[in-house]
Amino acid sequence: MTHEWQANWLTDCSFINLAKSYLYHKELEASEVEPHDPDLQHHHWYVRTVVNLDDKALDEGKIWLHLTADDYYKLYINGEFVAQGPAQNDAKHYYFNRIDVRSYLKVGKNVMAVHVYYQGLLNRAYNSADYRQGLLAELWAGDNLLVKTDRDWKAKRVHDNRPGVKFGYDTQFTEHLDARQSERGWTEVGYDDSDWAHAEEAEHTDYTFILQPTPLLAVYKKQPLRVERLAPGHYLIDFGSELTGQFAMNAHGNAGEQVQIFSGEELLPGDQAVRYEMRCNCLYHDQWTLSGDIDVFETYDYKAFRYVEVQGPEAALRPESFHAVVRHYPLDEQSCVLHSSDELMNQIFDICKKVVQYGSQENYVDCPSREKGQYLGDNTIIGHSHMLLSGDLRLYRKAIEQFGRSSFVCGGIMAVVPGHFMQEIADFSLQWPMQVMTYYRYSGDTAFLQAMYPYAEGLLRHFEKFERGDGLLEGVTDKWNLVDWPQNLRDNYDFELSRPVGPGCHNVINALYIGCVGTVNEIRELLGFAYENRLPQLKRSFLEAFYDKKNGLFTDSEQSTHHALHANVLPLLFHIAPEESVSAIVDMIRTKRFACGVYFSYFVMKALAEVAEYELIYDLLSADDEHSWGNMLKEGATTCFEAWGKDQKWNTSLCHPWASGPVPLLIEDIIGLKPAKPGWQEIAFCPKLPATWTSLSLQLNVPTGTIRLSFENGVWTESFPPGIPVIRA
Repeated sequence: MTHEWQANWLTDCSFINLAKSYLYHKELEASEVEPHDPDLQHHHWYVRTVVNLDDKALDEGKIWLHLTADDYYKLYINGEFVAQGPAQNDAKHYYFNRIDVRSYLKVGKNVMAVHVYYQGLLNRAYNSADYRQGLLAELWAGDNLLVKTDRDWKAKRVHDNRPGVKFGYDTQFTEHLDARQSERGWTEVGYDDSDWAHAEEAEHTDYTFILQPTPLLAVYKKQPLRVERLAPGHYLIDFGSELTGQFAMNAHGNAGEQVQIFSGEELLPGDQAVRYEMRCNCLYHDQWTLSGDIDVFETYDYKAFRYVEVQGPEAALRPESFHAVVRHYPLDEQSCVLHSSDELMNQIFDICKKVVQYGSQENYVDCPSREKGQYLGDNTIIGHSHMLLSGDLRLYRKAIEQFGRSSFVCGGIMAVVPGHFMQEIADFSLQWPMQVMTYYRYSGDTAFLQAMYPYAEGLLRHFEKFERGDGLLEGVTDKWNLVDWPQNLRDNYDFELSRPVGPGCHNVINALYIGCVGTVNEIRELLGFAYENRLPQLKRSFLEAFYDKKNGLFTDSEQSTHHALHANVLPLLFHIAPEESVSAIVDMIRTKRFACGVYFSYFVMKALAEVAEYELIYDLLSADDEHSWGNMLKEGATTCFEAWGKDQKWNTSLCHPWASGPVPLLIEDIIGLKPAKPGWQEIAFCPKLPATWTSLSLQLNVPTGTIRLSFENGVWTESFPPGIPVIRA
């Protein structure tokens, strides 16, 4: 949905005459970026207006506020927090929010107050560092425009939140809050803004505003599980599990007194201090200077943390006020509830559910700490898990479209979108059509399939440029060839994976290419498009290049005799491996187990499902060796880690939703529940429960209704959506 705006774009005077930077380019192309003006980074801007409303206006029922800001806003009406956003995206497809604000309004004077934040860093988290800054808003009661952004709005740049150091991958700043400079009561009607400037109006003709297709974030308070007083003025707060959001508290001390706030995912040895210099390269140390009045601390940007350590004047601190303001994409906790007689599996499912919950923000993030970026390859797993856990397909749909639209930078599709960090990973690009098809199977949305199809064809055309005579890809040098991550979990894959990639032809990129071609063929058939089926020839070429018939296994490259796990899993997954090789590949997996990263484990298990090796899947899922979800639990996980253990990667984040593969594997392959027709118009149910399970209960919301299953001592009790056929093998 687009919208014809009558409002004017408002911007801070510091930005109004600045040229806007174009920051898009292919990753390996030289690009000159002028250093950003540091005074305009971490820029906080307050904008407000007072509007008189009568009974007639409020009798309209819903009153809609159309609102967007660049980079980000937090909205308050009559002193009450309402919402924040928008989801980040490119200016040519910039999102706005439509919010029913009727419940916040009253007869008489009302104030709308917006805290606009411009970060000014070039990273994966924001579409920033481009000098685009501002606000656009309209308030509608039916067909009546009640208020719009114009010069009557008052605005002020504020300096009570100063930038500390940058951390992560230039992801955000530590925040130094000075309550002495705060604008107390600025969100209230009675605040005197007479010394504020009138907002500046600016052109916004280079924006295309699109209604955000996903809901606003869920934002709510959470109380600590435990607060421990370590010493006078020194407190340790434990929220019981990892979360995403801000720590908040009150204090009343002398003007100029300081409070230090340290946050982290874990404690240091001795359990008396927070590891705020985190292993994932984030420095979670904020500072707060008190005003002498009752002050409220809450940072603007969010973190991923479990623990907080507070140090300050004992008389000033209010421990009873300690809490977190949690934020994530809305999740109905009852949408997917699974419990079995296997307690370890229950715990694994729980940390997977939590990691997807907190890793789903306005978009999926590979981690909500170091990068806060939406990675295409991660989404193969995260999106699949999220659709099952939430019953909500909108976030995955938006992500798929955002990546498709990145073809304006490269027809081969970018690896991280949104944001201005230009990164390209060939393995991830080749998975994009598979994501389109996964979404289609869950949604039955043929119109979306049709809309995405041109991007899929453009993707193939891009990679065809790297084909040699037999159709295999060689020297895909414009994008990183990943195989797996981190490097130490590639099972000694025998090929030079430098950037750009070394010379020669290697296995994984070609297996993914064949999988991509096969998926695009499937899309063509669904849409009724004629095409030349090159798949059989590509498979023959792959076998000639990489199949070691003597061992029944695949080599890593044409030049290698090494058989990495990765080089064999993908040929099994994409039906390239000849029947004679299946047992050898399965035996390899049984021996090597997860000799791979957490990301690639999803493909290992899905490949096993293709050849009905359900016992081995469950054996891998339920293990507690060094490479297992059980090991994460032994190391204290409350959400899944980036790697199998804290020390298996040099900068491991402890909240990484690419590790949520057990969710679709348990539901689709072990419980055996999946759509038999797109959109769950027909349901396939073929359980493969392990013999050790004596009970199971599952409640699952799908587009056609709610599925309820119960298994107790060999007896199933089933409830499926009315009128939906169930196919049993």
